[in-house]
Amino acid sequence: MAESPAKALRRILASPGVHLGPSCFNALSAKLVERAGFDYCFTSGFSISAARLGLPDVGLISFGEMMDQGRQIIQAVSIPIIADGDNGYGNAMNVKRTVREAIQAGYAGIFLEDQVSPKACGHTRGRKVVPRDEAVMQIKAAIDARKESGSDIVIVARTDSRQAISFDESLWRSQAFADAGADVLLIDALASREEMKAFCEIAPSVPKMANLLEGGGKTPILNPTELEDLGFKIAAYPLSLMAVSIRAMQNALTAIKGGQIPSHESIPSFEEIKDIVGFNSYYEEEKRYATNTDQVSSQNGTYSSGKE
Repeated sequence: MAESPAKALRRILASPGVHLGPSCFNALSAKLVERAGFDYCFTSGFSISAARLGLPDVGLISFGEMMDQGRQIIQAVSIPIIADGDNGYGNAMNVKRTVREAIQAGYAGIFLEDQVSPKACGHTRGRKVVPRDEAVMQIKAAIDARKESGSDIVIVARTDSRQAISFDESLWRSQAFADAGADVLLIDALASREEMKAFCEIAPSVPKMANLLEGGGKTPILNPTELEDLGFKIAAYPLSLMAVSIRAMQNALTAIKGGQIPSHESIPSFEEIKDIVGFNSYYEEEKRYATNTDQVSSQNGTYSSGKE
């Protein structure tokens, strides 16, 4: 029997070392993550909102749109995916539905934050959090949804109270989330190595996640050895793929506007592109269903039914 996505993620969490996870935003970026050899990856609400809607991550993208994007991502790869569950899209009952839908979609894990609605993107201004008791109750609701579904989805409990209130408050909430049964803890926007170390010292049996916002976030970008030494188990790189995509498209558009095409060094060949998106595997599978009247070209991979 094939290993479930959640079981695969739990195996990763139980294995030695710190495990790095890029954040994808669509099926193609997820496929590239898998082809690069990563064991798992995250979805990024920031990047999905940008790619799907062209809008900032300020609570404008809906629950349904996020789940739809997630299903496409999950279907494209075989590695476990951790969902950006935002704040669960409401109260504890909304959180339960969010977790149930994530389970049905095939997510291996989901992280849930304690922001009010509408939420703000991490590392940006304007973040506010719900009261302590409500935040803890939402994590308990997520655990209940998992139990009621007979699932082992990994619950990552995130607090944004470091920026909204204080570092001490974020430590208190993280410990409370651990006591409530969270599988992984995340304090967003930790501001120093010292804060990262103090965070890893609470609830020592519960794995810690680092959210390493690239290009000017509040959390220091430490290398894997440094992260492991502090006590982190997984690390997310939420914007790398989106950011380099933006820059690459800007450069390509500049070239085209000037009457040129992007340099050969900056773009893959057409053959590489076809392989990445799955043409070659499609053609191989197609051969299994060829009939006597079918003609499959071995030269260019085109298909003809012979019935024109």
